[in-house]
Amino acid sequence: MSTVPRDLLRQMFEAAIAAAQPALCVPANLPEPPKGRLVVIGAGKASAAMARAVEDHWPGDLSGLVVTRYGYAVPCERIGIVEAAHPVPDAAGLAAAERIRALVSGLGADDLVLCLISGGGSALLALPLDGVTLEDKQAVNRALLASGATISEMNCVRRHLSAVKGGRLAAACAPARVLTLLLSDVPGDNPMDIASGPTVGDPTSCADALAILRRYGIDVPPALLDVLESGRGESVKPDDPRLAGCEARLIATPQMALEAAAAVAREAGYPVHILSDRIEGEARDVGKVLGGLALQVADRAQPFTAPCILLSGGETTVTVRGGGRGGRNVEFLLSLAIALDGHAAIHAIAGDTDGVDGQEEIAGAVIGPDTLARAWTLGLKPRDSLADNDGHGFFEALGDGVVTGPTLTNVNDFRAILIGAPSHEVKP
Repeated sequence: MSTVPRDLLRQMFEAAIAAAQPALCVPANLPEPPKGRLVVIGAGKASAAMARAVEDHWPGDLSGLVVTRYGYAVPCERIGIVEAAHPVPDAAGLAAAERIRALVSGLGADDLVLCLISGGGSALLALPLDGVTLEDKQAVNRALLASGATISEMNCVRRHLSAVKGGRLAAACAPARVLTLLLSDVPGDNPMDIASGPTVGDPTSCADALAILRRYGIDVPPALLDVLESGRGESVKPDDPRLAGCEARLIATPQMALEAAAAVAREAGYPVHILSDRIEGEARDVGKVLGGLALQVADRAQPFTAPCILLSGGETTVTVRGGGRGGRNVEFLLSLAIALDGHAAIHAIAGDTDGVDGQEEIAGAVIGPDTLARAWTLGLKPRDSLADNDGHGFFEALGDGVVTGPTLTNVNDFRAILIGAPSHEVKP
């Protein structure tokens, strides 16, 4: 166990990202060629890399279009790539969604639509229902992102305001068959919550969406409210006959990424405990809870014996109250560091596997026993930074941010807490 803790944590994070690379997980899941045409569509931060993997391994003709986040494009020859905004949709995403819907219209029963879906698709595939404007969708998106709503709750609202989500895109493909390959970025891996389920049936209702908006006190424009109250926003249900020829297949998940990271840790000699791949809740609260658990392990040898590494995934939330530069992973880490209070034997990393935490081009950060002391030396007040939702500003000042650039995949958040490393191994 002589590996520098910070280096080992970075290696584990990189292994988690590598395990979900489309080039690794797409080829084995490609279907048999159809009698008719193959049309490739998709949306998400990994969709362009997924499209390239299809092109590299497909034996016959194909055509199509996918939409990905700005900076996440991968060159393709036969599949068009469009870049659009995330996490708040823009006109480029709307135009791409219109083109994708047009591509699948008029297909026959011998045709096959291969849909490539990954995290981020909810914002990137933005086609409002009649009566809802792009500006309406942008306003609701911003309000949901700041509200503290879970990803499942946010996507329920999105499904009922969209002309392509909640199974509507699959319905537009009928009678063609649809195979959807999914990279999951949601706790529990429910296909209807990955990019808001454009090709899977949705059992939730407009009434559910309205209840969520009211729960978080989100005001919506009258026209949008009418779409929900009238039922015009009702999604396509799982028993809809237009979905009879549809299959959804998970090809990469948060659990797979955690297992890959665990293998790296075990190779370095550390026992590993995967706590969960679906932890949700306020990021700062999760930081307190996991901080308490780490201290119990370090000081009481309960429920595990140190040295060891605790892994977890999922998607926390941040209720924005301050004016800082925040993200859920750095908010978690800042809260964790405060809870640990400089414990000499505990280090941690947290990051979003897509390389973007919140709206910053920073994946996350690392902490160690000296994090708080170095912050105080620089005049930073950790509790004030947390109150201001300024995790990125805090870790940027320390030089402890983790920057990966576009990872071209997305299996949600990654957290690792290393307990029991000797303090002399801490990097200066």
